[in-house]
Amino acid sequence: MLRYRIAKIIFKIIQAAISTLTVTGKENIPANGPYIVVVNHMSSADTPILLLVFPLTKWRFFAGEKWQAHRLFGPLMQYLGAIYINRGDVDRRALKQALDMIKSGVVFGLAPEGTRSKDGTMQPAKDGAAFLASRSNVPIIPVGLVNSNVLFGNVRSWKRTQMEAHVGAPFRLPNLGRRVRSRDLAAYTHLIMVQIAAQLPARYHGVYADSPALHALLQDDDPWPHCLALLKE
Repeated sequence: MLRYRIAKIIFKIIQAAISTLTVTGKENIPANGPYIVVVNHMSSADTPILLLVFPLTKWRFFAGEKWQAHRLFGPLMQYLGAIYINRGDVDRRALKQALDMIKSGVVFGLAPEGTRSKDGTMQPAKDGAAFLASRSNVPIIPVGLVNSNVLFGNVRSWKRTQMEAHVGAPFRLPNLGRRVRSRDLAAYTHLIMVQIAAQLPARYHGVYADSPALHALLQDDDPWPHCLALLKE
């Protein structure tokens, strides 16, 4: 736990120097793990922001294999518990390792999109988060980050960034009444992504902007039937 305490102090000092960070929905964070945190991905600062938003706890998270050889971020990510994943393929080794860690009681953070959005809007997601949640049956906490995509550009321009983190209510994947199959993951993934989108301003919704499931969720209706409909298309 000491490593996360030290990291959190360092990240807080850096964050306070270059930005403000407003957090809403802290009451939605469970007292203890295990649970999965899913977030929109716009910056390499997203993981440090999550560490600042959430209480001190044991974390594990995915990081692209390219970061493993980075002189600065490689050792830092390894220190903080990164599981390196091949984002181009289904990395079964990394998924099994992540599932084992979740079952051991840690908090696992990941961005279902896999790679950072180039324009800040949400991109099509992969099924990794849905796979882990369907196999572990732990709560999922959706988090929407605002303005992390302009953070480093503003630093170079000597501007402070007003960042926001919106933590949504925990939810679990609906029970299908049978064993979850690979083809079911698309519906689960869509549900996870619209839960993230619901924490964000409309300008970030991207490929999910026209989703009937998102529209239902924003109107306090059940989004799941609309997610299930995707399996019939």
